[in-house]
Parts: sequence; C-alpha cells; structure tokens
Amino acid sequence: MDTLLTADIAANAPRYRRKSSTFIDGIHDVPEDGDRAPAQLYSTMSGRLFHSGRIAIVMVGLPARGKTHIAVSLARYLQWLGVKTRIFHLGDYRRATVGQGGHVPDDYFYPNASPSSVVLRQKILKKCREDIYGWLNHENGQVAIYDAVNPTASSRRSLAKEFAKHDVQTLFLESYVDDDNLLRENARNVKIGSPDFANMDPDEAAKLYLERMETKIPVFETMDEKELNYIKMINAGQKFFYNNVSFNYLSHRIVFYLTNTHIKSRATFFVRPGTAMEEESYKADAPLSEEGQKYAKVMTETIIKHRDQERVLHGGPNAPLRPLAVWCSTRMRTLQTAENFKDLGYKVRQRSQMAEINPGVCERLSERAIRRLYPEEVEKHELDPYHHRYPRAESYHDLAVRLEPIILELEREQNDLLIIAHESVLRVLYAYLMHCSTMDIPNLKFPRNEIIEVIPGAYQNDAKRIHIPGLDPRTVPGSPEDIRIPVPDSANDSPAPLPGGGLSAPALPPIVVEKPPEKVVNTVAESVRDKIADED
Repeated sequence: MDTLLTADIAANAPRYRRKSSTFIDGIHDVPEDGDRAPAQLYSTMSGRLFHSGRIAIVMVGLPARGKTHIAVSLARYLQWLGVKTRIFHLGDYRRATVGQGGHVPDDYFYPNASPSSVVLRQKILKKCREDIYGWLNHENGQVAIYDAVNPTASSRRSLAKEFAKHDVQTLFLESYVDDDNLLRENARNVKIGSPDFANMDPDEAAKLYLERMETKIPVFETMDEKELNYIKMINAGQKFFYNNVSFNYLSHRIVFYLTNTHIKSRATFFVRPGTAMEEESYKADAPLSEEGQKYAKVMTETIIKHRDQERVLHGGPNAPLRPLAVWCSTRMRTLQTAENFKDLGYKVRQRSQMAEINPGVCERLSERAIRRLYPEEVEKHELDPYHHRYPRAESYHDLAVRLEPIILELEREQNDLLIIAHESVLRVLYAYLMHCSTMDIPNLKFPRNEIIEVIPGAYQNDAKRIHIPGLDPRTVPGSPEDIRIPVPDSANDSPAPLPGGGLSAPALPPIVVEKPPEKVVNTVAESVRDKIADED
C-alpha cells in the first residue's frame, strides 16, 4: 500500500482534516466561528500556538503598581496574536464571595490573620484556581494571567509547585515601583475614582490611598527566589530583571513584549491625511491637493488647541505640556499633512510599515467594475472581508501582520503620539488598542473631520472624537481607494469616482462649527466600574 498521502487525501482524512482548503492553515478560509485573532498566523486542532503548552503568568506587586494595567495590556497583545489568554482577577472572586455590600476583614491580608479571615482567604483562592485549571484543561486555554498581590515568597513557591503538579509552567511578573511620583500618578489615574475619595484634591486622595494600602498589606517581599521563573519590571519599565525565563518560545515573546510596554499615562491620536491630487490612485503617490493643504493646516491647529485645553483641565494652567511625537507613512500625502507639525518643531518619523493596504488589481476600479470583473472574489470577500485578499492585493490580516513592529513601538512610546495614516492602517491600529474583533475592523469609520483620541486605562482604553471645524464638506467622505467592499448589489451600483478625487464640484463655503470632544461609547467601562478601588 502506498503510504504517501496526496494533499487531497490528507485534507479529507479525519486525522489530517483542517479548515483550510489549501492544507496550509486555517486562517484564510471562510470563518465558521469568528473567533480568529486579527494577527493569528496559523491555527491548530488544540487551539494552542507556538508549541508552548500551558502557561500561568502570576502577577506580583502591591496595589497602585500597575499590575492590572500590565496584565490587560499583555492579554490584549497575546489575544491579538491568537494565543488563548484570560485574566483571573482575584478581586473579582473576593467581591463575588463577600457579596454586594459585604465587608472584608481588616486583617484579611495579614500573615497572622484571624482564623475566619484565613478561611475566607482560602475559599476565595480555591475558587479562583479551580477556574484557572478548568479553563486550561477543558477550554483549551493557553495563557492564564493570575492577577493578585501574591506578597510573600513562601506563597509564591507553593503556588509554583501547585501549578507544576497540573503540568502548567509558571512565570511570575512583578511590578516594583519605588518612584514616589509614579506611585502618586498611578493612584491618581486609577484608584481614586472610589466614592471614598470624592471631592478630594487628587494628590491628597492618592496619598491617603497609598497610606491605607501600607496599613492593609503590612508585609510584602519583593521577588528574589532563585529557583523560580520571574520577571521584575522596575518603575514602569525603567529597568528589567529576568531570572530563569528560558522554557519556551512564547515565554520569550512575552518578555520581548514587556520590554516594550509601560504604565505611564499618554494619549494616542489617529487622523487621516488630507486629500491628494490623484486620490483614487495607489501607485501614483500624489501630493496634497489645495483642499488637502487647507485640511492639514486646520487639523494641526485643532490638535494643538485640544492638547492645551486638556493640559489646563487636568493639570492646571501651570502644568507642563507632554511632548508630542508624530508618525506618518512614507506616502507623499501623509508627509505633507505632517509638514505643519515639522515646521512647529515637532519631530516627525516616517514609517514604511504604515503604508495603506495594497488594492492589487482593484486599483482605479469602481465598485461596479470590481463586481463585473471578479464576481467570485467579491463573493469570497463578502463572506470574510478581513481575511480575503483580491488578486495581487493585501488583506486586512496581511496588514495587521505587517504592522506588528508598529504596535510594539506604539506600546513603547511614552510621549503623546499622533498617527497620520490611511484609513485602513488606522482601522487596524485602533482595533488593537480598543480590542475590536476581526469582523468589525473593515467597517470602522474615520471621517476626515474627526480626530480619534485613545487614552490607555488599567481595565480598558477610552476613546474620544475630536471635531475638526471649518472643513470643506467634500473632504469628509472616505477616499475612493478605500475599496468600499462589500460592494452594493447590482441594482445599487455606485458610479466611478470623479477624476482628481471628486473635487471638481462647485465650491461650497465651509461651515465653521465648534464641537466639544465626544466620548466614544464603551460598554466595558461600566462593567469594570466596581474595580477602581480594588486592593489586589
């Protein structure tokens, strides 16, 4: 019997069956469950990637040290890559056990706590760890992040032994902060939203919160266990210390990410470039049109004014203004849009990875022509607009993989950041920060009369729309090169865009309307509101 399997036999044999018709991976086929991650490179039968087994990342550190911020950021990055990751906040289990309005004993965190406090503590820990094992064993989880104080060396050693019995590799991650200014900033930004600190001066509230935590958690031992795998992040990434972190590829990937992240507050702005003289052409790389130059000037003024207003609102008239970095692609229209910032002394960096999505054979074609020439491709695209690519084109998945170096640099950036890029690039970067699903990404809208501001938070990021006043109405709609697919039905065919980006219509006087920044609705914010005064 011939034991050499052909691709056809292998693809249909139960042992080898995969979702992909190409017998390569399960990424670029029509999705069945919509669970694939934006930058996932391949799929496996178990759902676990990188041949890395199961990992428990155990957070270590006192409150207001940024543990939860780091855990959420790391989970977002791993989930973006397709690694099945879940955070288990011990504070959630404490609240669920104590009940609404319940009281946690004053000696709950003490090493010599009363018997009733010890029983309560063990009950909470048991339920949390049972859920961790259940998720890893029965739901094919890969990385479980255990978010708690874990203050003593003895408790950490016993925890590592317990995980090892369940064949789970353990990596401890300590956030150690001895910078008083950073501590106060963390407490002010995250913890003092509790009703206990209402109507108090933010600095005084932060000081009071930190004093409370010193009383509630009197004993804390920083990590120095030579036999354990651990990472110590000192002062929000100022220094790193590693010990024994050498057990698989994914652990090194995690370390690499952590060296690029921090917990300092900053804002990221997303904005599109101005309209170009040949707006519908990908290959032409045309310069800005006259309307595009006017847009660039007004947009620059709006950003500068908004940042100054935020400085006064949150820090007072004498507060310093955080530096602003400007990133753009190497395309002519983005460079010229950023020129005004360069003239004002801001540093502008060109990033070749931020080039717009390549339309391939669809360049300069109207939606009607695309439907007529490539009906089979259109059908595939309508089923999966994120992963499908037209002939000689890029998909959004290709773009997400290309942008990974930008995502790491975005995490590393400590100044406020303005990104000027094509709408396709903004969709992917915004989706990373706001944890959007793959099916949402192609439909995200970035009109030219809005600047999107994303502000990182411990439990979720917040976004605001900043209106750009006084724009010509013709510069607001999406660019023709966006390839607005799924295309309409044949009965609703839209005409091809006008030459010159559709800017040959009669001139309309711009309407100057000042609007305050508008917060983007985030349903996650309400779900984590009870965690803002968390002690874990």
